[in-house]
Amino acid sequence: MTPVGTEQALTDRVLGGWLGRIAGNMLGKPVEQGDLWTRDRIDRYLRRAAALPLTDYLPEPPGEDDGFELRPEWQRCVRGRIHGSCRDDDVDYSVLGLGLLETHGFGFSTEQVGELWLLRLPYLQTYTAERAVYRNLANGLKPPLTATYDNPYQEWIGALIRADIHGWTNPGAPRRAAQLARRDAVLSHTGNGVYGAMWAAALISAAFTAPTVRHALDTALTVIPPGCRLARTVRRVLTLHETRMTWEDTLTTLSEETAGLGWIHTIPNAAVLTAGLLYGDGDFTRTITLTVRGGLDTDSNGATAGSVAGVLNGAAAIPGQWKDPLEDTVRSAVYGFDGVRISELAERTVQLAVADG
Repeated sequence: MTPVGTEQALTDRVLGGWLGRIAGNMLGKPVEQGDLWTRDRIDRYLRRAAALPLTDYLPEPPGEDDGFELRPEWQRCVRGRIHGSCRDDDVDYSVLGLGLLETHGFGFSTEQVGELWLLRLPYLQTYTAERAVYRNLANGLKPPLTATYDNPYQEWIGALIRADIHGWTNPGAPRRAAQLARRDAVLSHTGNGVYGAMWAAALISAAFTAPTVRHALDTALTVIPPGCRLARTVRRVLTLHETRMTWEDTLTTLSEETAGLGWIHTIPNAAVLTAGLLYGDGDFTRTITLTVRGGLDTDSNGATAGSVAGVLNGAAAIPGQWKDPLEDTVRSAVYGFDGVRISELAERTVQLAVADG
């Protein structure tokens, strides 16, 4: 039926992807401000809270006047206070992608992606490139002009965070997953912004059948131009990991080499994500905690790392401290989906994968 084996096995892997994405997003959400919450600052916060090594959601702030100001949503995203997922665009776009495939099938057009945004996604819940494109769509522009007109965020991480659904619905078919992710991404991004989406979709697709996370990363590189900066950056992380350089030194090296791009740009975030996956070595907890501790766009990187690790391990193998507080519930700004069960989202995703396979 699928490269994964039985439908039951596929369901466990897809549910693992959904749970992993949501858990990783929740882990990173309180410190999502990369210009403030640097890697060093995150670890200082954790040390002060006696939470290193990190094996659970972030702890509450250890004191009122400690100088560590979390995002306003932190009270619903830290350990002991989580009751279902918080609303976040990193999860909204996975939900919206599911709605896209259910509505239009795998033959969807880029124009239909934009139409669905206008119908189901509130404008004020979009950011950077997506907000610029939403405005362009409302003013009557069509792709590919939607991505290039008055949009300084064309190579930022927004398209990458929309790619998971194409990986989940194309298990073991990374090239096809990348093609679908590209059709979605060109609505809002160009260059490495598009390559990031293709790479992420292929990475998640490959995780269904890859024996190790390194194999999945190698496979994902085959769907993007080998000379693009994203490919060169990912290969750089792979090389440093092979030399047995520490995780900390690898990130320090990549931070210097990608300096000046900004904390929401695809390239430095792909470096943090790749390092988290490699040094996490398939272990779910280690993968998402290292990725979030890497800083930059913490909730987006945590979400993608969690998706990959969740697919590799399957839902049953994800430790309870990550999935139990989610209470099988998603809060979403996408019209018609708020309060939906995570298990239902996974079932609907599997139905698409099986029907197409």
